[in-house]
Amino acid sequence: MQEFFEGMAEILELDSGQIQPELSLQDYAWDSLAVVSTMALVDDVYSVMLDGQALAKCTTIADILALIDAAKKD
Repeated sequence: MQEFFEGMAEILELDSGQIQPELSLQDYAWDSLAVVSTMALVDDVYSVMLDGQALAKCTTIADILALIDAAKKD
């Protein structure tokens, strides 16, 4: 999970220590480029492909983690 948090920090242009499950994505650069970058990160780290529309609707890091968990179960 640390690799995912570090990747999200890079995508959102934050310090990796700031990435917590409750972090509000809307407060940062959560745009279409960030969504595509997150899809690539998740594919790289977890070997699962997330739905872009579902990912774009996420509002926190915890929402992304829930999507990852659901995708891993499919």
